[in-house]
Amino acid sequence: MLDSALVAAHRQELRRGTSSLACLALLASAPDYGYHLIERLAALGLDVEANTLYPLLRRLEKQGLLTFEWDTTQARPRKTYRTSPAGEELIAVLRQDWASLTAALDQTGEHS
Repeated sequence: MLDSALVAAHRQELRRGTSSLACLALLASAPDYGYHLIERLAALGLDVEANTLYPLLRRLEKQGLLTFEWDTTQARPRKTYRTSPAGEELIAVLRQDWASLTAALDQTGEHS
């Protein structure tokens, strides 16, 4: 039986990479602010904590993959993120890579 800590560590590695793609894809479909994005990710079964998401959003923004605007229509201003054109290009590339990896993994399962 697998050690649960080992499984958790590998799941975390897998989710770390997919979190970037998920955020870019969700913010391409609808711009959003961090807290609501956490809820949208959770609704898809992708639990991301705030202390993971906010540094990720800042990194994606610094890389030019996200843009933001301040929404001042609420009592408290919120930073609303949107996927940039470069981010949308990256989504297409990563989805293609994801499909290739899935196909490769599916083939390994057929031959074992």
